[in-house]
Amino acid sequence: MLYLILSVVCSVIVGIVFKITRRYNTNPIQIVAFNYVFALVLCFFTFKPDLTQVDTNAPWNIYLAIGVLLPVVFLFLIASIKHMGIVKTDAAQRLSLFIPILAAWLIFKEDFNLYKVIGLIIGFVALLFILKKESSNNQNKWIYPIAVLLGFGVIDILFKQIALYTTLPYTTSLFVIFDIALAVSLLVVVYEVVLKKVRLNSKNILFGALVGLFNFGNILFYLKAHKEFSENPSTVFAGMNMGVIILGSLVGILFFKEKLSKFNLLGLVFALIAVVFIVISQFK
Repeated sequence: MLYLILSVVCSVIVGIVFKITRRYNTNPIQIVAFNYVFALVLCFFTFKPDLTQVDTNAPWNIYLAIGVLLPVVFLFLIASIKHMGIVKTDAAQRLSLFIPILAAWLIFKEDFNLYKVIGLIIGFVALLFILKKESSNNQNKWIYPIAVLLGFGVIDILFKQIALYTTLPYTTSLFVIFDIALAVSLLVVVYEVVLKKVRLNSKNILFGALVGLFNFGNILFYLKAHKEFSENPSTVFAGMNMGVIILGSLVGILFFKEKLSKFNLLGLVFALIAVVFIVISQFK
């Protein structure tokens, strides 16, 4: 259970770091790029991937898709936290679990039971309530959490396809994906530095290191939690999603004084209920 708790904490801390960066006039793409530098170093020394096993038969199309999507969605995540707060962004990120479920039904023709249908309906209602703005608020930029939801949902689908490719260890594939994500991020950074004369700043390196550390910690502890609960993966699934929604909400409300309407709070409750129904559906 400790690994699961640590994974939840690391996930929420990533959001906290991004929330803090807005106070220091930082550069988001530089933070994302340096995040992958540190995540790659940690991945290399922790998992010790054997890159000699990676050949032309590896699923490069999926690697490239995830490698490009990851930094892009990270930028939307930063923008969502900036404009909408940790509470709504974390909830949207966790509700992204419904994208692969819908894909499994519509694309991969998997069987659907009543519990999944109820979970999806409640999840949709939860999203509407969470993103609902006060009539006096003209700054509600719902497009960012929607992009986070869709982006992480598609990434989840692609990572599930990677998991089916058993020729390579999952952690080796993860290392390759991080390499591609770093390359994409660095291309944008170089473009900004050379053509737009944007300066590299040490504070972006510092924040990138923090994000990379806790981003990697989230992945590492999540994998360890799955190994610990190998006979009951639904425990990890439920604990991770519900834990991030609850802890993220507490941090956003108590420490960053994010204001939520009654509809928003009701949406968070619905989000938790939706996760419960999805977990129940795994046993039916």
